[in-house]
Formats: sequence, structure tokens, C-alpha cells
Amino acid sequence: MLEDIKTYLGDDWDRVLEGIRAYLSTDIDLLGRTNDGLLEHPGKQLRPLLALLMARACSGAVNEDTVRFAIASELLHNATLLHDDVADEADTRRGKPTVRALLGPNASVLVGDFWLVKAMCAVLDGADGQDRVIRIFSRTLSDLAEGEMLQLQKATLADTDEEDYFEIISRKTASLFAATSLSAAISVNASEDVEQAAADFGKYLGLAFQIRDDIFDYMPESGIGKPVGVDIVEKKITLPLLCAFGNAGKDEERRIREKIKAGGQGVRDEVIAFVRENGGIQKAQEILEEYIGKAIGMTGVFPRSKDRELLVSLAKTLSHRTV
Repeated sequence: MLEDIKTYLGDDWDRVLEGIRAYLSTDIDLLGRTNDGLLEHPGKQLRPLLALLMARACSGAVNEDTVRFAIASELLHNATLLHDDVADEADTRRGKPTVRALLGPNASVLVGDFWLVKAMCAVLDGADGQDRVIRIFSRTLSDLAEGEMLQLQKATLADTDEEDYFEIISRKTASLFAATSLSAAISVNASEDVEQAAADFGKYLGLAFQIRDDIFDYMPESGIGKPVGVDIVEKKITLPLLCAFGNAGKDEERRIREKIKAGGQGVRDEVIAFVRENGGIQKAQEILEEYIGKAIGMTGVFPRSKDRELLVSLAKTLSHRTV
């Protein structure tokens, strides 16, 4: 699905990829080789893809500002991953060794800082709307940091409830999706109501994306190659487990929370079994579908077009994505 959309976007997509490499250009050999290694395994590149589709859905065209803001969204996203790998002490990402594992945590933070600065440079190079967009991305960075700290705080106590969970994923994931969509609409001078629809589409898409990712943590049979039970080991209580708590009752909830807080051998398998036995995955999937429906509902504001259809298809793909 994603590769088909990239092919459809054609030259616009090529401009984004070329722009990413251009902004990351450096005469520091170690940094350059590290950047090249990261670009060889770029991940889904969902955010810049979303930016281009959104701009085209809003106006039928993409301009240089759209491309710059799309580049910024991808650079910012990857900067946060480089920082996350240090916080999580992660040795692999996308099946490859992390910069943290290869060069150490200091290098990972520095490379992340470099990508982050280049993201801001891409926004500042925009001809129109740059003041608004730099504020939007700055607020997103604040959301990301606060979301990470809230998650860390809650993991220490293993007391995350549903309200906490949605605040965390709104800040950590949905905020950047919303910023990406909104900046794309701004780049093509969309009207105020279209801007709002674009931002809301991104927000709901981001929430659905994160919920699906959290469901994968309880699905060893998903076939995507992602390790299961990582959130449990890190004491992160996510939606499938919260849904299972709702079905199992307070006594069982207290028992499982204490197990997670204490950690130790065998907790991961026990919690995965608990979630599956108490319908946590199914209920989380239902909530995921609700957010996909909300995202699709926002597209009614945009003119009929192939790009609007692809935004709908992109949202629907999240309900059964395997990547």
C-alpha cells in the first residue's frame, strides 16, 4: 500500500527523498556515514507521505513549502527515534543495530540533535507560513518530551489508566501526525476549516497508528518481525492491557499491576496470556476502528480526488496493517 502511494506521488516523492539527503549533507565523515546508514533503512516514511497526500487533497498540488515541511516531519521523527534508542537502551531498530549500539549513546544523541536542527532548517527555508509552522513543530517537540516523561513517570508506578494512556499517545505520536497534516494544509493556503480537518485527520490517524502498534506487542503471530512483550518489560501499560483490566475486574487488575511493577522472570508471558484471555486485543481493536472512522470522517471537507481516496485507504490500512 505505502509503496503504491509513493509510486503514485512520483516526482513529488522523489523531491522529498532528495531533499532529505540534501539537508543531511555534511563534511564530517563519521556523521555522513552514519546518516547514510540510517537512510539505507528509512522505515515506512509515513509522515512525509501523509504531508504530500494532504496538500494534494486540499488543493490538488504540491509546492516547495509542502516538500520542505514534509522533509521536516521525517527528520524530526527520526531525531526522536535516535533519542528514544538512548532512553530505551535499544540495540536494534528496523532489524538493524542502532547508532547507540554501534557508536554509543553520546553519538546517538548528537546525531539526533543534528537531524532535529536540520528539520527546523527545512521549515525556516519555507517561503510562506514558516512562522506558524515553526511554532507548530516547536509545540510538537514539547509534546514529545512531555509525553515521554509522563510515560516514564507512570511506568515507575505501573499506575497508567486510560486517561493517562491517551494523553501519552496524543503527545508522543498523534501530535507529530497532526503537525504534519496541518503544515501541509498551511503550505497550500488552505482555508481555516480545511486546516482544522487536516489537523484532526492527522491526530486521529496518529492515535490509530499507535494503538495498532501497541496491539502488536501482544501478537507474536503478527508476522511483522517485531519483538513482543517489550512494553511489558519496560512497565508500559497500554490499551490492550487496560481493556483486559476492564473485563477481568479490580482484583485481577491489582494483581497484574503488582506483577508488572515488580518485574522479573515470566511476567511478560503471564501478562500476554492475561490480555488474550480477557479480550484485551479485541476491545483495543474496536477502539482503533473508532479512531479510523473519525479520521475518515474528516476527509469529507476535502474536494473529491484520487488523493482524498488515498487518504481514506491509508486510514483503513491501519486497521489490518502488517508493517
